[in-house]
Amino acid sequence: MPSKMFARDFALSIAMCLLVTFAFGQSQDTNPAHRLQLKPAPVITHGAMSQEARRNVVTSAASSGSSQLPVWNYEVVSARDGRLYQGVLVGRNPNSRGSSASASVPTQLVPIILNFHSIATAVDFNTGVVTTTSGTATSDPTAPDTACFTGSNNVPLQLMAQSPIFKSDDFNFGGTDVGTTQYTDAFQRGNFWSRIDKSNYHVLLGPVKTFDPVVVDVPAASGLSLPADIFVPAFTMCGPEGLVDINFLDALVVNELTQLKGINPGTFPMFMIYNTGMSIGDPTNLGNCCAGGYHSINPAGPVTFQTYSPFDFDVSGLFVSSASDTAIVSHEAAEWMNDPYIINNTPAWGHTGQVAGCQGNLEVGDPLTGSEAPRTVGKNGFTYHLQELAFFSWFFGNPSLGVHGWDSDNGTFLTDAGAPCH
Repeated sequence: MPSKMFARDFALSIAMCLLVTFAFGQSQDTNPAHRLQLKPAPVITHGAMSQEARRNVVTSAASSGSSQLPVWNYEVVSARDGRLYQGVLVGRNPNSRGSSASASVPTQLVPIILNFHSIATAVDFNTGVVTTTSGTATSDPTAPDTACFTGSNNVPLQLMAQSPIFKSDDFNFGGTDVGTTQYTDAFQRGNFWSRIDKSNYHVLLGPVKTFDPVVVDVPAASGLSLPADIFVPAFTMCGPEGLVDINFLDALVVNELTQLKGINPGTFPMFMIYNTGMSIGDPTNLGNCCAGGYHSINPAGPVTFQTYSPFDFDVSGLFVSSASDTAIVSHEAAEWMNDPYIINNTPAWGHTGQVAGCQGNLEVGDPLTGSEAPRTVGKNGFTYHLQELAFFSWFFGNPSLGVHGWDSDNGTFLTDAGAPCH
């Protein structure tokens, strides 16, 4: 097998909190201890190339115009620690004007059908251990789900394709209309609001191509299906929830990056699973549950990297409402846009969102995991969940470049991250 390398961000992930001893954080559910909450997963890297070497390759390619993605280099002296930082973001420099201020990235939406061969029969609430038996269950984002949806809007893949991740909506941040556009573009416009050409600046996902589904048989050791009533009387789910080992899924996705026609370093492939969390290890222990999504890279040549993002579109009711439907993918798509090659360091920050300790990277979703942006009703009538996101200036220091001088797109952060985290 040829050698390969990928780097994964601090993934959006979910912790077992059925017991009070496991519960932490706040949610919008009436009984948050009866749902699974969010926590960070470990950073995982493969291969010998260091982050510094990767940064040198990527920034050189960006400055020469040879990068496959439309990206721009930034340099900033942080007001938080007085140090110089540099990195790469998707899109055009916010100081660009006219037609040159807009960029778009061809995007592939790849549904994954998971066929499970292990079914949960019981959960030990004291240990989180799941008892299983042989059986079959399928998680299919391309099929109608009449248990979890009402009416004709019942195909998860179609709901995703019609969502504000890909379709335009009118976004208003604190009374300011930032544009009729996709959510991540609206965020990026708000992120650099004081600098951008407001008539022309955009960072868009598209054109979007939906691929035929990838069908996968999940070995019993790598995944299982939780029946809808497995947590009764604590709560019920509208349908079964799958658990799949994140390393099994990642190996599958990395292989598909080289097999699916049209995927290349200039595109952004997004791999969609449905009502399935990604366990960080053994799926029969809910203490390992779960990542909801991540963004990563894989080498595509000596100086090029393929970016990609698997994510869960989840409506089962297993997780807190702030992780529903497009909340997870809004987190990951925005983090990909602001740190596509996972090289963008920042002064240390933490003790917020899904980060209990300290970390030092430009991951715009992590500081506000669990905090919703205003929900959006699509033209299809479906109400979509979106996550609030942190602005560039929150990481590097005020005065903020963002709309209203805020440090996040829904105004939860009104000041920067402060002194470096310890």
